[in-house]
Amino acid sequence: MITAHAFSDLGDIKYGPDFEHLEYVNPDAPKGGELSTWARGTFDSMNPYTRQGRAHAYSTLPYESIMTSTADDAYASYCLLCETLEYPETQDWVIFNLRPEATFSDGTPLTAEDVAFTFNLFVEQGLPSFRVSVGRLIPRVEVLDEHRVKFHFNPDAPRKGLIGQAGAMVVMSKAWFEETGARLDESRLTQPPGSGPYMIDDVQVNRRITVRRNPDYWGEDLPINVGRNNFDTMRVEFFADTNAAFEAFKAGEYTFRQETSSLTWATQYGFPGIQNGSIVKEELADGSLPAATGFVFNLRKEKFQDPRVRRALGLMYNFTWTNDTLQYGLFAQRDSFWQNSDLAAQGVPEGRELELLEKVADKIDPEILTEPAVMPHESGDRQLDRRNLREASRLLDEAGWETGQDGLRRKDGQVLSVELLESNPSFDRIFVPFVDNLKRLGVDARYSRIDDAQYTARERDGDFDMIYDYYRNGLEEGLGTGQRFGCEDHLDSVFNPASYCSEAVDFLIERTIDAETLDEMQAAVRAIDRILRHSYIMIPTYYNDAYWVAYYDMYGHPDPLPPYALGVEDFWWYEADKAEALKASGAL
Repeated sequence: MITAHAFSDLGDIKYGPDFEHLEYVNPDAPKGGELSTWARGTFDSMNPYTRQGRAHAYSTLPYESIMTSTADDAYASYCLLCETLEYPETQDWVIFNLRPEATFSDGTPLTAEDVAFTFNLFVEQGLPSFRVSVGRLIPRVEVLDEHRVKFHFNPDAPRKGLIGQAGAMVVMSKAWFEETGARLDESRLTQPPGSGPYMIDDVQVNRRITVRRNPDYWGEDLPINVGRNNFDTMRVEFFADTNAAFEAFKAGEYTFRQETSSLTWATQYGFPGIQNGSIVKEELADGSLPAATGFVFNLRKEKFQDPRVRRALGLMYNFTWTNDTLQYGLFAQRDSFWQNSDLAAQGVPEGRELELLEKVADKIDPEILTEPAVMPHESGDRQLDRRNLREASRLLDEAGWETGQDGLRRKDGQVLSVELLESNPSFDRIFVPFVDNLKRLGVDARYSRIDDAQYTARERDGDFDMIYDYYRNGLEEGLGTGQRFGCEDHLDSVFNPASYCSEAVDFLIERTIDAETLDEMQAAVRAIDRILRHSYIMIPTYYNDAYWVAYYDMYGHPDPLPPYALGVEDFWWYEADKAEALKASGAL
């Protein structure tokens, strides 16, 4: 029997059982003040665990999971609601010994009954991807006593990732659900009490969400929480228009802004607040794994089944011209699904990666075994690269999409039509030139920008041709890789926007899960990356290796930041004397 304070499938655990605080926090960070930021769009729910409605990220803040991760340890999970975990060498099950002092924000104790109830609630009423995948892997959660709960694992399931999956479970109040009759699968603005450091304070639909720090938070003095959760309140303001949001920041209506628009960052940060020093503009290093972003093909659609079609359409996206002309050269071109990491495939396959690929040789294109990993196409400095246009035309001709007298491509009497779907107006200037290029290829292309609610509904229902989306991958892969790229629930998983499915990748996902060493896991993921890039399930676009932030000069942060998080809502802090100086000067 193994008893521990933390768990890792691979790699060493950074922090021992007697650590006093995380290395990257300021243990003496003052408590107090407000952090205010912004969000674009709308919300109509405070229940983040249902397909109904559109909830904001702040709706998850009240809840804690049994175990948690840190921003400087990519491979370990540490006890939060638990004091210790127990498991056998075989990892057939895990017992969490809950902290007896843990309570919900209404003062009621958090017990093993709440853990089991929440798990069963998610299996019964949660998202389909949870019910299908997690419910199959963890068939039963057993209450042993008030503070001991046991997760039983499917004897036929691979063991890697199961303890981490169990530890990631959030815990909600059984009493609240029983008293209110609420369901997990309904859209609502009311919330069950959570055990976390923040509570929902004020909700004004489509305008504002405010959370406040629980003064009686049970876990305030835990070593893993020292120097964290420092703001008394955190507020997010909602704007339908990005220009209005920027003007509101300059006027002090909110005080922290993470910029995502290269146009705004490059051209609009010369206003008086920046010039007189009341607002800080910083580029902070981002060492985290960038999301695999790009134009995602909906592989449910028959017209996208031929990879030649996908490659042809991709050739019409010009990264060089887009980045230089529209994005001020601030981005780098993405090639891998695990960019800038040891998980990215490079060159021709060799060693263990090649051995794994040879095991699925009958299920993949033979080129994958002998050719270098697919890299993004190169483009020239004009919007339409004519060399790429010729190659794209050749690919479509080969695929049977012939050009008619009206200039449109047809196959079996059907026009090749493609709708690009988006809700964020900031993407207009990226989408429109791409659509123009597609039209030059003979594609009946159109760009539809719709409201947030429509977009969410159509994305969830798979009612789209192409969207700008991402795959959020990790430095340690396991069970979650199946949710993103596996066949089991590829039509239902919200983590797999392309609905991608491959027998070869399924085999490699199993090898990833079964890996006993870091090297084994990395080799399997590199093989998956190589196949994904060759399959061209999305048009890779760009990534940024820095956080662009601007904030009123009343916040402090660790320097340097930890490698895997910006952490403004986690471990930044408020400096009251600076805030008073800003108010005295009229800046706020």
